[in-house]
Amino acid sequence: MSRIPTSTSVLESAVIEAPFTDVWHLIKLQDFAKFNTALEKSEWVKGVSPDTDIVKWTFKDGTVLEVKQEEHSTIDHYITYSVISSTPALSYTSVVSTVRAYPVTSGDHKGQTFDAKFKRRDALADLAKAAASKK
Repeated sequence: MSRIPTSTSVLESAVIEAPFTDVWHLIKLQDFAKFNTALEKSEWVKGVSPDTDIVKWTFKDGTVLEVKQEEHSTIDHYITYSVISSTPALSYTSVVSTVRAYPVTSGDHKGQTFDAKFKRRDALADLAKAAASKK
């Protein structure tokens, strides 16, 4: 009997000891390859629509995803994106992810946290390294 894929939720978080603005300015779909070591490159897809931001992520293993920015808030510091195409094809029907940055305002980690429905812990570590290198 085959099962219909259902939505799931994944939450990962990390404290990143770097200035908040350094972290936030790395969290742009077209810039994910600057910190995510699994990515070979991330680049704008031109000509799709003047009202739609689409970025192609090419992974080092050959996987290619096209992701569409659904939401972006410079006030609340988050972006939401969906995967609109994948080569090879994904085994599930949809992916919607939100990446959110929060400042930590007290304690030993008065830096920031990075919370997201984002399934790669390695990318969080890569973001921390990239932000720390800007110090």
